Amino acid sequence: MKKYWLIGVALGLAVLLAAAMLLRGAAQARTPGLPAGGDFVLQSAAGPVDSKALRGKVLLVYFGYTHCPDICPASLASGGQVLKALSEAERDRVRLIMISVDPERDSVAHLKEYTAFFHPEMIGATGSPEQIAALSKAFGAGYVKQPAGADGSYSVDHTTSTYVVGPDGQLAAVLELGASNEKVLAVVRRLL
Repeated sequence: MKKYWLIGVALGLAVLLAAAMLLRGAAQARTPGLPAGGDFVLQSAAGPVDSKALRGKVLLVYFGYTHCPDICPASLASGGQVLKALSEAERDRVRLIMISVDPERDSVAHLKEYTAFFHPEMIGATGSPEQIAALSKAFGAGYVKQPAGADGSYSVDHTTSTYVVGPDGQLAAVLELGASNEKVLAVVRRLL
């Protein structure tokens, strides 16, 4: 009788160990090598943008700024094309959010005007320099404000990736600059 009890305990421990290893492997397979990402509450012209309130939606998060001469317009134009390619029902479950890495110049009103040029449902959001720094670090994005020129203008070098947050609020993918619209649509639709 004692022998069967020990075998039962050993089998139970083996099952628990195997389950723990499978769960750990599944979590690693879901987001291998991705930064942690994170929740945020930033400001837009329409009010607060709270990532927790957007659970259930796929978020396409892009770090950029409105005075960017080339990369931001190209990336946001591509994002606008992706939004247009989605059905209305799909688009209701997707948000493209441009987070300004230049909060000193990018007011919420200017962000709204700028993002609307690419798609009327695109959201431009900003926060304090400290909020933007912490959030970009959490997503693995980087940016560096360059010294101002004689006329006072400056540029901000920044990461060109788009960060895809799944409906569960977890970072699901990082899409590099130049990812085709078909690839972005496939990633989005997989998560819907």
